Amino acid sequence: MLKKIPIHQLRVGMYVHEVCGSWIEHPFWRTSFLLQTPEQLAKLAVVKELVIDTAKGLDVQAQPQAEVQTFDDVEVPADSVPAPVAALTPDQTPAKATRTFQQEIARATKIVAQSRTAMKSMFQDVRLGKAVNAEHCLPVVDEITQSVNRNPGAIVSLARLKTSDDYTYMHSVAVCALMVSLANQLGLSESDTREAGLAGLVHDLGKAMMPLEVLNKPGSLTTAEFTIMKGHPEAGYRMLVEGKGVGPVPLDVCLHHHEKVNGKGYPKGLKGDEISVFAKMGAVCDVYDAITSNRPYKAGWDPADSIQKMAQWAKDGHFDEAIFQAFVRSIGIYPTGSMVKLQSGRLGVVVEQGPRSLLSPVVRTFFSTKSNEPIAPVLVDLHSSTDRIVSRESPADWGFQHLDKLWQLQD
Repeated sequence: MLKKIPIHQLRVGMYVHEVCGSWIEHPFWRTSFLLQTPEQLAKLAVVKELVIDTAKGLDVQAQPQAEVQTFDDVEVPADSVPAPVAALTPDQTPAKATRTFQQEIARATKIVAQSRTAMKSMFQDVRLGKAVNAEHCLPVVDEITQSVNRNPGAIVSLARLKTSDDYTYMHSVAVCALMVSLANQLGLSESDTREAGLAGLVHDLGKAMMPLEVLNKPGSLTTAEFTIMKGHPEAGYRMLVEGKGVGPVPLDVCLHHHEKVNGKGYPKGLKGDEISVFAKMGAVCDVYDAITSNRPYKAGWDPADSIQKMAQWAKDGHFDEAIFQAFVRSIGIYPTGSMVKLQSGRLGVVVEQGPRSLLSPVVRTFFSTKSNEPIAPVLVDLHSSTDRIVSRESPADWGFQHLDKLWQLQD
């Protein structure tokens, strides 16, 4: 039987079926588990109530009945059942809550940190031979989706920042956020968007089965090593099929996110319409995060330069061009973190996309090319400014490092 209880009634030996409230507010990314140690009990002190399963663990000790709410085998008086809620008409549909980039940064930072922990745990479970239960990922997907809906630039940009040690885990988080943002741009339904996000989160799970010396090699792979790595989509697909909670969309994206519309991808060499929309989405999101991230053997490319290179690859048949164009609209021609030069001679880092034009983002200027000296950082909304972008610039060419700190500044 499932029972909702206040936190003070929780004790070691109980089976936690659900931790009430937002996943991001507590340290357990799995919401169903046996409470085995006092340390786990102490960590749960931050929540107010939860649901236990008395069939799998201890029941509550004697207490006033009013403190316990049961969920099954309970008779509910007819007059206590609320009336059904009328369907919303289109003009009554609640608008998505929005925040500015700076307002969302703090929340997104916490979500990214918790998501990294969740994915690290999942990859470790896979290496230990444990079955995959994708339902455990849904709280992660939901938190990322809510952040994207409030302001897509924040979590998408933060997830791009990763070290070589956590690349594999954070890549999954980043692709999840990118998939959700792209799904929104394509106008997909809420359920399809959730499936796209889940697909992004588990698309590379097969890498957990790759030899660590190959996966973490600090240099280019040999032909033999690359052949081994090309087996990760099928390895991930097999694991997901054998696990629980995975629908056709994540399975499809896991298996086919390395296919190319020109037929030169792997593992099946599919081409054109043989590749699903979701797999085409996965291909774009996977490549963008990979090339903009720092790796053991190379520094990540500037986001705007990456978009330019990917545009050429789309023309060459690497990506579906319509999906790629939608992707650009979702993150901008000059994505957050891009370095640009303005007509005034100032250099700046893109902080946030403009609401009306892909060519007019919000930029934080920090350097004058006329005086060749740093200047006090100033936030410039190019939509309302007479200044404009005249070129993309490479931070490496200018010798600038740590520019990511500029777009994260709180004004």
